[in-house]
Amino acid sequence: MKPIFRLSAATLVGIGLCSPALTQDEQPQSIPFAGGALTITQKEEYGEKTLSFGDKELASAYVVYFDKIVDLAGTEVALFDVGDGGNACGPAKIMVWKGENGAVQRASMGEDDCGAPVTTVSDDSLYFVPWLAPGGDGVVTRWTPDAGFATAGTLTYAPQPGTGWKDIDPAKFGNMIDAFQNEAVYGQAVDLLDDSLEEVVTSLMVGAGPEKTASGIIYGDGCIPHACGTYDGFMAIDPANQKLYFARQTDAGKPQTWPALGGWPAEARTAMEKALEPRQ
Repeated sequence: MKPIFRLSAATLVGIGLCSPALTQDEQPQSIPFAGGALTITQKEEYGEKTLSFGDKELASAYVVYFDKIVDLAGTEVALFDVGDGGNACGPAKIMVWKGENGAVQRASMGEDDCGAPVTTVSDDSLYFVPWLAPGGDGVVTRWTPDAGFATAGTLTYAPQPGTGWKDIDPAKFGNMIDAFQNEAVYGQAVDLLDDSLEEVVTSLMVGAGPEKTASGIIYGDGCIPHACGTYDGFMAIDPANQKLYFARQTDAGKPQTWPALGGWPAEARTAMEKALEPRQ
């Protein structure tokens, strides 16, 4: 799942968990390829677009966007982003190439999984690299025209080694989740939240950049993608005292907090209540 930021406060992360709508010209587009042409045209009756090679339809969706043509060990592969647009899910990646029999073939990544992970290109392969939330892991997938898909390895989220409380710079946070890239913050968050780490991180996914209290406590709130107003989250960092504070809405009407609310500084508690209580 990729983080989403409020547009008024930060730039959307493109490896996206969820991508902004892709734009393209409405005129038919022709891309020379494999002795012919790949064509993107619009279905007037539905508003969808189709990707075709000659009379062979390869994909159909509201967004069909040409990415590039890459050479994988001597085989040209055309890459396209295909999906429904909007910010619900990112586009799938469509790969088109000509096989040994001369027929144009296609494969895809992310058509059934809310979009493809970030795509990287090597000399002979494509690699699909997942975005990782703090505490998460994911599989890196390798694809070649000859062998298809295979698992290349597993990634595990890790903060930047050697970073501590003095390195925290809220000006570099597009979202409070960015704070987990700091090793000291991440280590304390794991200890404090334990088995609740994933659900608290998810509750912060959609959020703006942080704010500061008068004493320098950094804080921000967020919500679950496509479910704002349910189980929203809050995070505060007190760099001077090297402390973290988290809260999350519950069905009980009052937020669950880490640590217990009695141990919170007054400024952090006031900011949290202002952020979350009106949504209860």
